[in-house]
Amino acid sequence: MNMTVIHQRPPSQPRLRLPLAALAISALLGCSPVQSSHGYIPDDQLVAKVRPGVHDRDSVTSLFGSPTSIANFNGETWLYVKQETKRIAFFDGEILDQDVLAVHFDKAGLVQNIQRYGLADRKVVVPVERVSPTRGKEVTVLAQFFGNIGRFSGQEK
Repeated sequence: MNMTVIHQRPPSQPRLRLPLAALAISALLGCSPVQSSHGYIPDDQLVAKVRPGVHDRDSVTSLFGSPTSIANFNGETWLYVKQETKRIAFFDGEILDQDVLAVHFDKAGLVQNIQRYGLADRKVVVPVERVSPTRGKEVTVLAQFFGNIGRFSGQEK
């Protein structure tokens, strides 16, 4: 009597290959870089139409639209900002290109001058890590929880 032994794969192995391959591919696609562009900068032809000492805020708004930001210090500078970034998954994004158009106004509201700034002109500001002291008690979560027991009643006054 001659017996032939047939080796069979476990039935679960072929079933897992396709989902695992799909999971691996989706994980790799999720880590691909995403490039995005935000903001608006008027083109040079449009900027050339604005004349210092002649145009005011209303005419700049009608030509360029609302500014991205208005300077906090005196409100006399409008900023139009365009930024292109690249981001991979959940990591911090990388700035690929940045353009800023600054429109400066005088006290009368007329355009004083217009300046362009690029990525090379930026200044990196590093915030101070110190913590300002505050007055009062340092209360833990448990102290807050147990301190509030009995303070509130079901009756409204």
